[in-house]
Amino acid sequence: MKISLSVVIITFNEEKNIKRCLDSVVPVADEIIVLDSGSTDATKSICEQYPLVKFFVHAFDGHIQQKNRAITYASHPHVLSLDADEALDSTLQASIHYIKNNWSGDGFEMNRLTNYCGHWVKHCGWYPDKKLRLWDSRKGSWTGINPHDEYRFNDPTAITGHLKGDLLHYSYYSINDHYKQVDYFTTIAAKAYFDKKKKAPWYKLWLNPAAKFIDHYILHLGFLDGKHGYLISRISAYATYLKYKKLRALYGV
Repeated sequence: MKISLSVVIITFNEEKNIKRCLDSVVPVADEIIVLDSGSTDATKSICEQYPLVKFFVHAFDGHIQQKNRAITYASHPHVLSLDADEALDSTLQASIHYIKNNWSGDGFEMNRLTNYCGHWVKHCGWYPDKKLRLWDSRKGSWTGINPHDEYRFNDPTAITGHLKGDLLHYSYYSINDHYKQVDYFTTIAAKAYFDKKKKAPWYKLWLNPAAKFIDHYILHLGFLDGKHGYLISRISAYATYLKYKKLRALYGV
């Protein structure tokens, strides 16, 4: 079956990334939906240079909510959902082009390869980071706990395939960027946990970060990524600590 494809992207102040993302999806898209949450940089003007782009604005009320909302603007049920700091490599472009002309099943996963401060990370549990990003939007929705969204099908027996190629993720340009994102995401995560009445006993402040470091650096061979693997493992452990610290603060302890 041949299908038309809507590419859906949410943005906020993404002038550093959005052009690379758009350039990579133009070869496979029949339309590109960009849902922005009030950017104050050049994101909108860059998007307006692309005839395929339809640009919308809505106040941000959560990653999951915004991604589900963006899908409602799509003209076609088959959707490829990307973040602005992601891009398709040439092999993945070819895979999607083939699938558009030979659609079968309900959706498709792809490997995500992350660039961290100029280094492509092959370990730390970061690769292959399988992501379900191409699907028939009538059959599922974004869910999870903000900011860690996950697309799930309504039917647990849904059929998914796997595409060749990599989804290139340009995550952090500097260590400072990583720490800023940790502070931002842990605030969101702590609030989401609090809303779900999840608890944060004192021992989680120490055991969970230690387990996170061991998982990334030892079990997932982060040491093979050299100093970048160590930094990722250390900051990931710190993020776990900070999330539970903020959660405890919401409980007043």
